[in-house]
Amino acid sequence: MSTPQGHPQRWLILGVICLAQLTVLLDNTVLNVAIPSLTRELHAQTSDIQWMINAYSLVQSGLLLTAGSAADRYGRKKMLITGLALFGVGSLVAGLADSTGRLIAARAGMGIGGALLLTTTLAVAMQIFSPEEQPKAIGIWSAVNALGFAGGPLIGGFVLDHFWWGAIFLVNIPVAALGLVAVVALVPESKNPRGDRPDLPGAVLSTIGMASLVYAIISAPSHGWTSARVLGTAAVAVLVLSAFAWWESRAEEPMLDLHFFRDPRFTGAVAGAVLIVFGMGGALFLLTQHLQFVLGYGPLEAGLRTAPLALTVVALNFTGLSAKWSARLGTPVSIALGMVCMAGGLVSIAEVDSGGYAGTLLGLLLIGAGCAVANPAMAHAIMSAIPPEKAGVGAGINGTLAEFGNGLGVAVLGAVLSSSVASGESLSAALGAGQLVGAVAVLVGGFVAAGLLRRAERVSA
Repeated sequence: MSTPQGHPQRWLILGVICLAQLTVLLDNTVLNVAIPSLTRELHAQTSDIQWMINAYSLVQSGLLLTAGSAADRYGRKKMLITGLALFGVGSLVAGLADSTGRLIAARAGMGIGGALLLTTTLAVAMQIFSPEEQPKAIGIWSAVNALGFAGGPLIGGFVLDHFWWGAIFLVNIPVAALGLVAVVALVPESKNPRGDRPDLPGAVLSTIGMASLVYAIISAPSHGWTSARVLGTAAVAVLVLSAFAWWESRAEEPMLDLHFFRDPRFTGAVAGAVLIVFGMGGALFLLTQHLQFVLGYGPLEAGLRTAPLALTVVALNFTGLSAKWSARLGTPVSIALGMVCMAGGLVSIAEVDSGGYAGTLLGLLLIGAGCAVANPAMAHAIMSAIPPEKAGVGAGINGTLAEFGNGLGVAVLGAVLSSSVASGESLSAALGAGQLVGAVAVLVGGFVAAGLLRRAERVSA
């Protein structure tokens, strides 16, 4: 439980849980620079690559709420330890996989461990810091998110320049082991004795529904948007997700309390989070291909050229500049301004100096500045709208929608890429079209979130 002064070792503990968080987040994007290697060595098709990425994020999306509820009831430290162990084992299996099917299955297994980790890191941070220090702690947590989000291509590129593609998973093992020792030694146990039981039917329904939705999207370019396969899986997605909503509204102990969505502050932050990750996840998927296939950089060079995004976020969050700007501007304006910057960055990557790196660099700097301001504000808005004893569930909701947005972004913008190439556009033009779709999503998300949060402030006043 949090105290007015916070836990005596709270900053060291934050470092430990951020290390665990970083390991999981890196694997959301580390495969992006390995796409050429996987295509060549495993004969992977575009749909295979998308499933290697989406299998990881979709399993997390389906299990985050259940994992958060279990953490609240059985102990957040226990879930951190279990998650790190499962993630390390999954990484070993993935690193030794010799076919696309086995790699996809291993990535899905890693998603189980990742779900346990992602729900507990933010929940623990909310427990060990005082309310006054929580915004700063969430700012650092968000900076680590961005570092993991954009650092994957850099680390993946470095590893691929020296080793075979499986090494990008094997490097997780020593990090997971170090995190495991540190969590056992430092992180205090915290739980809500009256927390909800895991909602297994809800987890199954959400996982099936999301997987069906993404499958319909990535199948559409090759089979046609009106084909029986696409329409059938889309219909399954609608029915199963509707059943999920029905079940959650009637279950005695739902993992997703639909009453949370009556709070405009929560709804606004969630809407912004989904759209921002949708645009960013898909855009980064396209960016690494643009750097390698269009501009001709190798894996390490491509990874290095995405680094300015993460470095900008880390610099602004760790120095406290973004927190000062947010406090001065207020949450709604901070989120709107941040997401306008991010949308502008995606437009720059798509349109400015498309034959070189200058437009991409400008875009990465704008995206980084926008992330540094908007992401902590949205995460704090979500967690502040959730009762403290439900911190794990709140983190699960935040993570579920973010992971879903990332998986859907890769699927939708990948579908835009495939459709554009099939229609006769050059690869460069097709990648630019996908970036512009991502920019629109981010911009819409910024204004929707800001409007709802402004309304919530007026209601409270």
